[in-house]
Amino acid sequence: YGTGDDEISKAAGKRHSSAKVLATPAVRKLGMEHNIDLSSIVGTGPKGRVLKADILKIIKAKEGPSVHVPSVGRDVEQVQQNISASQLATAGEDSIVPIRGYNRLMVKSMTESLQVPQMCYSDEVNMNALKVCREELKPLAATQGVKLSYLPFLIKAVSLAITEYPLLNSSINVDDFTLTYHASHNIGVAMDSPRGLVVPVIKNVQSLSILDIARELTRLQEAAKEGNLSEDDITGVTFSLSNIGAIGGTYMSPIVAPPQVAIGAVGKIQRLPRFVGDSDEVEGAYIMQISWGGDHRVVDGATMARFSNQWKAYLESPMTMTFAMK
Repeated sequence: YGTGDDEISKAAGKRHSSAKVLATPAVRKLGMEHNIDLSSIVGTGPKGRVLKADILKIIKAKEGPSVHVPSVGRDVEQVQQNISASQLATAGEDSIVPIRGYNRLMVKSMTESLQVPQMCYSDEVNMNALKVCREELKPLAATQGVKLSYLPFLIKAVSLAITEYPLLNSSINVDDFTLTYHASHNIGVAMDSPRGLVVPVIKNVQSLSILDIARELTRLQEAAKEGNLSEDDITGVTFSLSNIGAIGGTYMSPIVAPPQVAIGAVGKIQRLPRFVGDSDEVEGAYIMQISWGGDHRVVDGATMARFSNQWKAYLESPMTMTFAMK
């Protein structure tokens, strides 16, 4: 019986000592969940208060390195995955987590973009004709197992417009004061994935049909969702396009990621009233906003406007794209 009494006495003493420690109920609960004696911790808060960060430090030390930091692949983790859901849900305490994976790449890219004098150009596109065209082609695409959205048309129109204005598909080397005009139209498509922002690339768009683009887009979207993007899938971008309209919103100010010199962001399609030509007659039109960002060291406003007008013309009269395709 003496042994049992000793164990009870020790347990009671442990609970008593922990009770004397300065800590919030949430921190005490977290300590209990991970079997950590708060009395053994030197608190870093005021008057020796044990903070949540103190508990998490011990948990991390017990578990060891929890996240490998590759640039691509299934091992890429969300920032939130560095601590458990129950820890994140604990109210009243701040959480400090490392920036890793795709999020780290975005921090690096956006920091570099601060060196670029950004310019922005916006316009709207009447999507009535493209809406009809897409509806006619959707059943044909479905027979080949392809879901046809508007995005493949937008991507192909970018490539065709780039053919007329190749400066938009160049990259800058500020050290050598050179521009590289890229023969391949490798268009990166910004996507919102469970692991954060990713920009997989559809390569050689100049040689692809709209159906080819739709098929490749579907593959990349599924790979991004599953965390299976390869290094080849996310490298070699020469021009970027963001479909922010898939989430919501109309206009935005897209940020150029060097060494690229241009980026586009399309808004959601809305049915809005518009005047018919120069008459006073008003009709409903399906309108989409477009916002372009450019590196003003390379791209001037007039060039961006002409490029945008060409891209817009292809979308407002989609049959004209067939004449420009090779």
